[in-house]
Amino acid sequence: MFTPELIATVFYGILTLAGGVIGYLKSQSKISLISGGVSGLVLLILAAMINLGLSWATPIAATIILLLIVVFIIRWFKTKKLIPALPMIFFGVVSLVFILS
Repeated sequence: MFTPELIATVFYGILTLAGGVIGYLKSQSKISLISGGVSGLVLLILAAMINLGLSWATPIAATIILLLIVVFIIRWFKTKKLIPALPMIFFGVVSLVFILS
């Protein structure tokens, strides 16, 4: 069964993973590739654990998403660039609402 926390974790995991790849392709940022790749893959692994019914995976996924929101808020204030910070913050908050509801 597809639960809200499963859908939100998969969605944000894919978004984070894709963002890391796009960051690398656009500006050759290895940091984007590594951080987006690792955090996206971890979220997808946690989504699989959520799907298996492991209750401890949900709070860990929520914590990772919250940390990514903080990272993108800091990045937004440092760079003053809306992309990718604003969509990642917005979809992170939306994902958290689904996970915590």
